[in-house]
Amino acid sequence: MQKYLINPNQKIATINKDIYGHFSEHLGRCIYDGIYVGEKSKIPNVNGMRSDVVDALKEMGIPVLRWPGGCFADEYHWKDGIGDKKSRKKMINTHWGGVVEDNSFGTHEYFELCRQLGCDTYVNGNVGSGTVQEMNEWVEYMTFDGVSPMAQLREKNGSKAPFDLKYFGVGNESWGCGGCMDGDYYGSLFRRYNTYCRNYNAEKPLIRIACGPNVDDYNWTKKVMEKVKHHADAISLHYYVVPSGKWHGKGTATNFDTKEYKSTICKAYYMEELIRHHLAVMDSAQPDTRVKLIVDEWGAWYDVEPGTNPGFLYQQNTMRDAIIAGLTLNIFNKHADRIMMANIAQTVNVLQSVILTDGEKMIKTPTYYVFKMYKEHQNNTLVGSYITTDKIHSDNDNKDFPQLCESASVDENGVIYSTITNTSPTKAEKIKCQLADTRVGEITAEILSGECHDKNTFDDGDCVKTEQFTDFRKLKDGFTATIPACSVVKFVIKK
Repeated sequence: MQKYLINPNQKIATINKDIYGHFSEHLGRCIYDGIYVGEKSKIPNVNGMRSDVVDALKEMGIPVLRWPGGCFADEYHWKDGIGDKKSRKKMINTHWGGVVEDNSFGTHEYFELCRQLGCDTYVNGNVGSGTVQEMNEWVEYMTFDGVSPMAQLREKNGSKAPFDLKYFGVGNESWGCGGCMDGDYYGSLFRRYNTYCRNYNAEKPLIRIACGPNVDDYNWTKKVMEKVKHHADAISLHYYVVPSGKWHGKGTATNFDTKEYKSTICKAYYMEELIRHHLAVMDSAQPDTRVKLIVDEWGAWYDVEPGTNPGFLYQQNTMRDAIIAGLTLNIFNKHADRIMMANIAQTVNVLQSVILTDGEKMIKTPTYYVFKMYKEHQNNTLVGSYITTDKIHSDNDNKDFPQLCESASVDENGVIYSTITNTSPTKAEKIKCQLADTRVGEITAEILSGECHDKNTFDDGDCVKTEQFTDFRKLKDGFTATIPACSVVKFVIKK
């Protein structure tokens, strides 16, 4: 039996709700068909936004939505996406499938979507192919409340009041699709572009995000941090779990054996090492730890589903993905003192999405249910916790990884939330939880579990979903439980 200790007296940090954020790019059917269908669509919508998708995301507790990219951000020119839709400039989406982008979903539509969702906003600016003036005018257009050329243009297009912009990213993947730069060059460029991203609302200054590293490029982090320092509020990190470790022949979303399953989970755990090492590099450049870390692209990346456009990155979603989500969110929680935000890629129909659509049909993926289970952690206080665990060996990686992964938080009423992921595909695990200085009152629990290949389809959308969990016994100061194989379990503990 494994020991699980929770210390509600050890209050570590507030878990920023935006750690549970999402990412929507003009890629495949994420925006079009997935979120936006237009006002004239037969699919029920409000101002063009799919009602079923909006309702599902609100139920899940979406706290922030990143837009418009991704690689698309550095070829996006915002003035093409405002004004009368019939006259908006069309373009070729060169990164994702070579399809025509008609710009019918632009700045106003994005803020309307976030209004309906009730979530924070995160916009990525174009450094790769855009000018300083273009970025300066976009920030003015979105946030200036007064008389100015861009504010007047915004009012002409239907919005007299400025938009509520919280986060602004100065470029994206500038080491790759955003310009193939090196860290020194981008760091200097960030300072130039960032200078002209004005704080037009003194009460709500922009949270400025510098482009951080790809995976384990610690030199990029070092060079950028040395240049940006206090000019940035946060620096980003991108890491995708690719089972094969190769971008060609990444592995399929649904057909995998036990070795590949273990390798995938092992690679997901790499997130912990990346966070620790990048934070160490950041702290060496700025010891006061003012600059936070944002993981604004993460998730599993497989080969596309057979018969779909390779540039659309459409993939299925199984219990394997739920396990990735569960352990990753627990890792983020554990670093709540330094992680400001994270955004899974992507919201609908792309990569490790939480929702899939097919015409009028919509299904919630196993990953969706993990986010919904974890939503009570948002803005809670992370408390000290520790669990003993066996290790699982990945032959493909020649590494061991923990079978159990957990985190715990407490809300303003003293209610404790504990989320535990059992990553083993076959082995259940018994645990004994003890809470320091706590006399336990009521305990409730829910579970997401199944065989690791289980998934929801348009023919069976309820194959994987959360259920009440009862295989536990309350103790005076905790509980005992059996955590099934391939499962995510949430305990709600009242004193």
